[in-house]
Amino acid sequence: MGLAFLKLNPYVPPEMTMLSTISTIDAPRIDLGVPAGARVIVAMSGGVDSSVTAALCKLAGYDVVGVTLQLYDHGVAIQKKGACCAGQDIQDARRVAEDMGFPHYVLDYESRFTDAVMNDFADTYLAGATPIPCVRCNEQVKFKDLLQTARDLGGAAMATGHYIRRVEGPDGPELRRAFDAAKDQSYFLFSTTKEQLDYLRFPLGDLPKEEVRRIAGELGLAVADKPDSQDICFVPEGKYASVVERLRPGAAGPGEIIHVDGTVMGRHPGVIHYTVGQRRGLGVATGDPLYVVRLDASKKQVIVGPREALLISRIGLKEVTWLGDGNGETVARTGMPIAVKVRSTRPPVTAKLTWDGANPNGGWVVDLDEPEEGVAPGQACVFYSPDTAHDRVLGGGWIANTQAALP
Repeated sequence: MGLAFLKLNPYVPPEMTMLSTISTIDAPRIDLGVPAGARVIVAMSGGVDSSVTAALCKLAGYDVVGVTLQLYDHGVAIQKKGACCAGQDIQDARRVAEDMGFPHYVLDYESRFTDAVMNDFADTYLAGATPIPCVRCNEQVKFKDLLQTARDLGGAAMATGHYIRRVEGPDGPELRRAFDAAKDQSYFLFSTTKEQLDYLRFPLGDLPKEEVRRIAGELGLAVADKPDSQDICFVPEGKYASVVERLRPGAAGPGEIIHVDGTVMGRHPGVIHYTVGQRRGLGVATGDPLYVVRLDASKKQVIVGPREALLISRIGLKEVTWLGDGNGETVARTGMPIAVKVRSTRPPVTAKLTWDGANPNGGWVVDLDEPEEGVAPGQACVFYSPDTAHDRVLGGGWIANTQAALP
């Protein structure tokens, strides 16, 4: 993919910026492991995290170039509070670059984002699975196309504002959970490859969020108090189904709501309106709480049942990325104890990574030590080290199928 530059801010010499007045600022002096003065490309979303990342790289003496992606409707169509990559975000990133005195590019990635993220989002929902578009964006856009653009711009490394740590290990860089557990983003970065990790840097991984905001305030950055981005950037007001219907008009038809015992409970307007584990808004009642247990898109069925029917003991995976030591498939065939997260908000739980040739989506399988609720196809199962801290990220895969704990 060639460079798709929209605008390039004129470079402002350091003596004409705030940089000359902040030489004594109380902020960590980072070392990215590249030569002093080397060019570092910083992915800037317009939020406080990526802005502070860029500022810390500049303060450390690197030749910083900021890059902001324009992902949809030229940043105009979606302007909801808490979004990212909208029009105001581009302006905020530009202002930080001007104030700190480094060049800033805006790149038109709208077509790539639509193909790799938005269309995948719609198709995954229509298939009865629950997508994670933020992972696909990191995987297919930021750490693939943008990373190549960073190389084209002569960057020795690319830095982002993600809360995760990159640690040099005996066999190369390792991915580890962030210092600030509440902000840790390892779940969303499981598909980062070893080659990408060699080039990427995460300066905020050792910092708590409040420290990042303090640094932004001391620097006088306009984004110091800007709210964090929330939800999915291209989904206004969290209305997932409306986005799917807009991208795939008429594709989601009505069908039956069926109890796990086979009883037809009622009708539904389309599987895109339901997710595994959902309790409210089912439109059926038996006196006891009912949950969405699974979705069968091919039959247009929503299967519901009691809470215990949500318990899953085995997870079949596809598109697995291995970041641990050795060959991942060889490790899996030996039956390796690991910890896993099956939802971004849950803590890691103990399990065993193993191999089952009968798994229709590939041999990778995770057997949970204790059954978990609401494990949904389309979500991620992220591997962590089996030690007490579960600190190191060993990779992960997309959940393709599940096996219920109860017969």
